[in-house]
Amino acid sequence: MSTQRKPEFVEDSLSDEAVQDYLEANPDFFERHSALLSRLTVPHSSGDAISLVERQVSMLRQKELKMQNQLRDLIAVARANDTLAAKIHELSLQLLRTTTLAETIAAVETGMRSGFGADQSILVVFADPDDFDDIDAGRFFSVILREDPQLKPFETFLEAAKPRCGQVRDSQRSFLFHDDSDEIGSVALIPLGDRAQIGFLAIGSADADRFHPGMSIDFLARVGDLVTGALARY
Repeated sequence: MSTQRKPEFVEDSLSDEAVQDYLEANPDFFERHSALLSRLTVPHSSGDAISLVERQVSMLRQKELKMQNQLRDLIAVARANDTLAAKIHELSLQLLRTTTLAETIAAVETGMRSGFGADQSILVVFADPDDFDDIDAGRFFSVILREDPQLKPFETFLEAAKPRCGQVRDSQRSFLFHDDSDEIGSVALIPLGDRAQIGFLAIGSADADRFHPGMSIDFLARVGDLVTGALARY
């Protein structure tokens, strides 16, 4: 067996990469040299030097805090999703109990106000207004021909036929909420039917951050499917 001594590392020729490679290849190095571990120090944000062990403990604590925050966020999202799922379920039950168009419209309005906390909402149906003159649902229910010029501000939304959230133009807000338009900070627009053939549902909130472009629109799409299915019966 060769007893030739392994060459010593020369500081000037030893690169950072070489040290890193050696430590990665020998993860038990500091276990075999615990005294060296306690003597090593690294800079700290406070300006003082701390031991490598203290630095590792600090990094582990930061990692744990980050994981706790991520877990807290996940729990908050899960609870919010559970709440939305319960509201959608309740709306489904209310719509199943309806037997007339007037009852369906009333159920949708109640669901938007009490279930989804809408400050203002409106159901817009594309049809001849004369065919619905027997429906009295106040400002919540509006019947208008699809080609009516008043719908010009919604052209892009109707062509896309996907839920949209955020702030809307003054012309859109005025059409939807009339005298109360100044009180609306954000709006969710939900198309009804394939390519919004039936119409659309608008939910307004006084909170400018309640509906924003970055939020998930999955639950809005589900609400749209429910309302579309209920209205299609008539």
